[in-house]
Parts: sequence; structure tokens; C-alpha cells
Amino acid sequence: MKTTNPLARLLRQSPFKPLQEHMRVVAKCMDAFMPLFEALFEKDQNRVREIAEKIDKTESEADEIKNGLRLNLPKTIFLPVARPDLLVLISEQDSIADSVENIAGILTVREMEVPEAMRALLMELIQATIDTFHKALKVIEELDELLEVGFRGKYSSIVTDMIVDLKQTEEITDDLAKELNRILFSLEDQLKPVSVIFWYKLIKEIGEVANHSENVGDRILSFLAR
Repeated sequence: MKTTNPLARLLRQSPFKPLQEHMRVVAKCMDAFMPLFEALFEKDQNRVREIAEKIDKTESEADEIKNGLRLNLPKTIFLPVARPDLLVLISEQDSIADSVENIAGILTVREMEVPEAMRALLMELIQATIDTFHKALKVIEELDELLEVGFRGKYSSIVTDMIVDLKQTEEITDDLAKELNRILFSLEDQLKPVSVIFWYKLIKEIGEVANHSENVGDRILSFLAR
């Protein structure tokens, strides 16, 4: 009997197909990341809300794929990696979209003023976070090739190098976030207490996007190490 479930059809081809589809939807959330902050810098709150709504819809789409994978991933057939590992991987991917949605939510709940002393470094952090994500996306797109070679050989070494590069980029985001927090600390007396709280929360959430992107790479690295 033929199934009409598109996710089930993808799973028959490869358990990685839905993971890749999910990550591409997460990428749509990330596509809105820089425009969201550009609207913030331009003090265009209507644009911020408009972008946040699109992020919310895209994150819901990612949730649907994640939930569908959890429901449809077979428990009884052979998989190239353990079923729990696949579920952890898609949870990490989904957490990226969740964090982007959280950031958009913060920016819609409160109109954030960007202190001049933080502007340049904040944009560096945003770009480094985007770079980190796209390196994770590139690794996920290599899963088909890894499956073909059994997660071994020269190609697995290439992907390992990609993950090392991903981790190095994530370290850059850590350094930028720490420096941004130091600047924010020095400005605390000049800003409203509530604004300070929201800024610390925002910086932390931006860091979570990069952290979850790195975790995606780490999960693949664990597949390669077995």
C-alpha cells in the first residue's frame, strides 16, 4: 500500500532527508536574522514586528517537520545511526529556530535602543552567528554523501574538518558575546535597569543560536567517531 505521507516517503529514501528538509526550514528563520536587527538599528518597530511574524510562522513549520519525524521514524528497521541520536540531532536543529523566535519575541515585546558603543560589535556578533549556522547547515547537507561512504574514509575526514571550522567560528561568537557583555556592564549606569536586563537576555539568546549550531556539528562528529 502506497503512503500519502510525504515525510514517510522521505524516510524510505534516507532517515537524513527529513533532517535536511528541517534544517532548510530553520535556514529560512536565519535568513530573517540580519534583517531583523537591521530594522532594530533603523528603529523601524513595524518592520521588526513584520519580520518577527514571518519567523514565528517559519518556526512553526520547522516544528511540524520535527514532530512528524518523531512520529514516523521507524523503531524496528535498521538505521545507519541510532534512533535516539537522530532525535537529539533534530532537537538541536529545532532549538536554533526556537532561539531565533525568542530573539524576535524580545524585540517585539520591548522597543530596544541600541547603545552606540555596542553597535559595531553587535553587528559582528550577528554576522558571526549567521556564519556559524551556515557552516552547520553545510555539514547537514553532506549527510547523504556520508551515508554512501558509511561515515568512513577520506570524505568523513573532509566533513570532520568542516566541523572543526564550524567550532572555531562558534568560538568567535563566544568571544564577541563576552566583549559585548563587558561593554554592556560598563554602560549599566547610563541605561534603564529593564533595558540592561533585556540586553543581557538578548546577547545570551544570540549566543544560543551559535551554541545549538555547534551542537549540530558535534552530533555529526559523534556519528563519525563510531
